[in-house]
Amino acid sequence: MPPAKKRTRSYDSAKIRAAVPAQFGNVRDAVAGLTPEQLAGPTRLGEWTVRELAAHLTMALGSVARYLAEPQPAKQELALLDWPSATATAAARIDADTRALDTADLPGLYERTAALYEERVSGASDERLVPTRFGAMRLADFLVTRTVELVVHTDDLNAATGLDIPYDRQALAACTRLLADALAVKAPGGAVEVRIPPFAVVQCVEGPRHTRGTPPNVVETDPLTWIRLATGRTGWAEELDAARVGASGERADLTALLPLMG
Repeated sequence: MPPAKKRTRSYDSAKIRAAVPAQFGNVRDAVAGLTPEQLAGPTRLGEWTVRELAAHLTMALGSVARYLAEPQPAKQELALLDWPSATATAAARIDADTRALDTADLPGLYERTAALYEERVSGASDERLVPTRFGAMRLADFLVTRTVELVVHTDDLNAATGLDIPYDRQALAACTRLLADALAVKAPGGAVEVRIPPFAVVQCVEGPRHTRGTPPNVVETDPLTWIRLATGRTGWAEELDAARVGASGERADLTALLPLMG
């Protein structure tokens, strides 16, 4: 399929290239300190244990290195804003790939993954096409998607272990913005303004477009709550009841539009 004809937000390549290994490093440091008992514990991701979740996180970088070792595709097939919705088709394959990883030496797996990533990404052009499981993408775009994988699964790991693994600010910002833009793609329009300070504001949902003053339909939440809503980790009503989401106006209910990716 041809690249989507959508207005795509621009991302600073240097910041994204720094954010991806920085967030991976935050996770690597935390995983190195987990006990066997913690690694055997459950997660909110079905049957995955903490060990399997930790192993899966290496795939965020490992996939980049693997794709860069393959021949470059002839043409781009997937635009950045197509990626969030495309991920819904891959749950079974991702699970199988994760279970196939050798998790006996997690620190070693993280070290090897980081080294191979650095070796192959450092000299690669942003315009280099990589053959992802969803179609060929520009390397620069694929690296933005890595911030989503890393931030979302860092949150999963924090939830499972009670740790407080930090979020690289640029990684969190890119993740928040891409998922906000994915909402605007899924429900185009200007009737509702979604605010996720300090990183993103988007307009979405068909209806009367707001032009000045305070919009009649406003949703506001923090980045991590938004990310959990967008990925199905939590529900709209739950977050509204807990006052982690503010919603005003008759159209400011995003229940039918969430999650954006599984």
